[in-house]
Amino acid sequence: MAATGLRKGAATTRLSSARLCLLLGWASVLLLPWYGIEGGLVRALTEGGAPAVVEAARGSPWLFGLLLPLLLASLAELWRQPRLLAWAGAAGIAWALLQGFAIDRQGWAIVDLGSLSGWAAAQPALGWGALGYLVAMALLAAHGLARQGWCKGDAFTVGALVVVCGSILIFVGYPVLCVLLSAFKDNDGQVDLPMFADKLTDSSIWGLACLSGGRSCGVAWNSLAQATLVGVLSTLLGLAFALVAQRTRFPFPRLFKVLAVLPVITPPFVIGLALILLFGRAGMVTTLLNDWFHLPRSRWLYGMPGLTIAQLLAFTPISYLVLLGVLQGVSPSMEEASQTLRSGPWRTFRHVTWPLIRPGLANAFLIAFIESLADFGNPMMIGGNFRVLSTSVYFAVVGAAQDQGQAAVLAIVLLSFSLSAFLLQRLWIGRKSYVTVAGKGDFGLPGPLPAPLRILCYTAVLPWIVLTVAVYGIIMIGGFVSAIGSDNTLTLKHFLTAFAIGDSDHGWYLAGSAWNSLITTLEVALLAMVPTAALGILTAYLLNRQSFAGRGAFEFLTMMSFAIPGTVIGISYILAFNSGPIELTGTAMIMIIAFVFRNMPVGIRAGLANLSQIDRSLDEASLTLGARSATTLRRVILPILRPAVATSLVYAFVRAITSVSAVIFLVSGEFNLATVYIVGRAEFGEYGLAIVYSAVLITIMVLALMAIQALVGERRIGRRAAAVPATRNRQAVVQA
Repeated sequence: MAATGLRKGAATTRLSSARLCLLLGWASVLLLPWYGIEGGLVRALTEGGAPAVVEAARGSPWLFGLLLPLLLASLAELWRQPRLLAWAGAAGIAWALLQGFAIDRQGWAIVDLGSLSGWAAAQPALGWGALGYLVAMALLAAHGLARQGWCKGDAFTVGALVVVCGSILIFVGYPVLCVLLSAFKDNDGQVDLPMFADKLTDSSIWGLACLSGGRSCGVAWNSLAQATLVGVLSTLLGLAFALVAQRTRFPFPRLFKVLAVLPVITPPFVIGLALILLFGRAGMVTTLLNDWFHLPRSRWLYGMPGLTIAQLLAFTPISYLVLLGVLQGVSPSMEEASQTLRSGPWRTFRHVTWPLIRPGLANAFLIAFIESLADFGNPMMIGGNFRVLSTSVYFAVVGAAQDQGQAAVLAIVLLSFSLSAFLLQRLWIGRKSYVTVAGKGDFGLPGPLPAPLRILCYTAVLPWIVLTVAVYGIIMIGGFVSAIGSDNTLTLKHFLTAFAIGDSDHGWYLAGSAWNSLITTLEVALLAMVPTAALGILTAYLLNRQSFAGRGAFEFLTMMSFAIPGTVIGISYILAFNSGPIELTGTAMIMIIAFVFRNMPVGIRAGLANLSQIDRSLDEASLTLGARSATTLRRVILPILRPAVATSLVYAFVRAITSVSAVIFLVSGEFNLATVYIVGRAEFGEYGLAIVYSAVLITIMVLALMAIQALVGERRIGRRAAAVPATRNRQAVVQA
């Protein structure tokens, strides 16, 4: 009887949520403005935006077609017909998208339809009413599928799949498709396959002249070698940092954690600039070595060596954050069992710990590999003559040739590398089980690191910390001297130029030139942070806990925006959203959306690495007790996923502040960002102003990082924090 009542309660919940979706659908066509999304919903309502039924009566009769699927969905809900409900939802989505793509401001976007219909038509881009209608119909279709048994009848799971897949197709697949199609077209917009083949096989991409004494190889081989090297080294360095933080008693642990993640909260090209000030031909260290030891000045920094150092500084923290969460999930009881069987620390680490952290290692490598491929700022600053794909894409667009087709071809090459790395990662992980967090209590203690491994970790970590301190010392000091290296007189002129506060008869005001971009940047970062983390963790949950057709293709699609260089993302968003049916160019929303879907894959990889350690019996126990999957995710899974949540929030916030390549084409006069401001100052040689702005951003992000960590907290898996003395342990056993 209790189980029957529970099922009835669940059915009632599904019915009530379906009816809420129906209310949203009817409100979208009867009340909300159908056209116009710029300026927000309140502005659209107050400025007289008309709903779909009014627009249909005014001269857009095709909008009356939206009412039929909504009416069918209402009848299906009333008659309890799940198949009709699913088809009605799908029909509503199809009609809304078809009319949006077929008719734009200029008229018929699909000429054949215009000639067949015989009448003229035009309409602005879709607005808030269209957004509400699409969401409502998608969720109604999900309810219909769930009632037919999809995903074990769980409406939340089906709805989450529909929403996540739909949003990724719109904001990842569609823009990428727009820019890739241009690879097959000439400058007149006509398809030219021979031209595409010539561009794809060009020697500038695949040349191997460097192997036979030539100056350089093609950009594809340069990028592949650079990304592989950075991926391997950053994963190993991240593991060393995670082992030192988790398995040793390093002094000043909080300071160590801050230093470990400090490079990730820095604008990308600033690290390259700091390295130039330290190790360039006129750098401080180079000058000292020349004066003291008569070592000749050289340009060794410009090229692959300097770029590797800069990218390792930038991307190792991400590997550290991913691997730290994975190490926290390794069950100490397994290591204790190995030691009980007389295995030494090294054998235990090699045969127990190392296999269990393979998902984290694979995900850390994949992230670093793709980050290196997509990096734009460091190659621009310190790459020298070492050409890579990301900068080649940029110069193909903004250079004298302005060959957008060539940029698209380079993006295809980059996507092929990313897909290959993705497949190799899946092969290395395999189908083995990495579960270490189950429903049973676990009171073990992490085993000690083998002495050789501990020494090796310290050998790698300590010099890196010294280099990090030197780099950030330059960044924090360089903005408060007249000209670092040549005139080290302390001054506040750079800071006051950027962040001065003036006083007038009307009160205090922000007089510095950087305030506008700083405020806009913080607003965009805060608005993008939570959706990025939420969508990433939800997607990881769906990929790890649900089985559905096309799962592999769906996972690759989620990584696509992460794999493509930021410059290509910016161009693709302009091509896709500069005109109907969705117009976002020039608004703050387009930057927020770009940040959400570009940074979401880090949350996905971190979530998958942690979820692979959590036994499914926890989900099953929660479902057995009557909880739905939404409650299980919120009350059981999310508390254990706190490291992944923290990683997602931190990465989303700092990347929204420090990114430059993804938004350099999306900013406008009204919505300028900090990194674009810094790039502009650096281009004009105002390095002091650029560095002082970077120092302010770093300070803000350190405070935000600590606040996020305090808010999310650490997961607790019921493990003791210190060893119990043997005498007390024996007494407890005797008493028991």
